[in-house]
Amino acid sequence: MNLKELYQEIILEHGKNPRNLRKTEDFNKDAKGNNPLCGDNVHVYLKLNGQRIVEDISFEGSGCAISMASASIMTDLIKGKNENEVKEIVEDFLGMIKENPELKSENLEEDEKTKLMCLSGVKQYPMRVKCATLSWHTLVSAFDNKTDEVKTEN
Repeated sequence: MNLKELYQEIILEHGKNPRNLRKTEDFNKDAKGNNPLCGDNVHVYLKLNGQRIVEDISFEGSGCAISMASASIMTDLIKGKNENEVKEIVEDFLGMIKENPELKSENLEEDEKTKLMCLSGVKQYPMRVKCATLSWHTLVSAFDNKTDEVKTEN
C-alpha cells in the first residue's frame, strides 16, 4: 500500500467511524463552527482540569468525510495535552494544511503526525481546506472563550 492509499484509508475510516462523536459530560469550554458552502457543522466540547490539560474532548456535528475525519483525528490527538501544546499543534496543523510540506511539532508522536499528514492532500483543493480546518478553528475558539460561531465565510 502506498502513502496516498494509506492516507485515504485513514480519512475514510475516521469519516465513517468518527472518534469522540458525543457530548462531553461536565465540559467547561465549548464552541460551534459552521461551513455553509459544504454544510459542515461542528460543536466542540472541552473538559480542562486546573492545569489546563484536556481531560476530555468531543464533538457533535455533521458534514463531509473530510470535515468529520479532521474533527475525529483532532479529538484523538488533543486529549491529554495542555493548552500551550494544543495551540502549538493547531498552528502546526494549519500551517501544514495551507503551505508547509510537513509537521514540525515536538508535541506529536510519529504515528500522530502520520494521522494528521493524511489531511495534507486537501491543500490541492482550496474549498476542502475549509472542511479540514473548521473543527481546529472551533477548538481555538473554545479555548479562547469566544461566543460567536466560527464561520468559514464572512
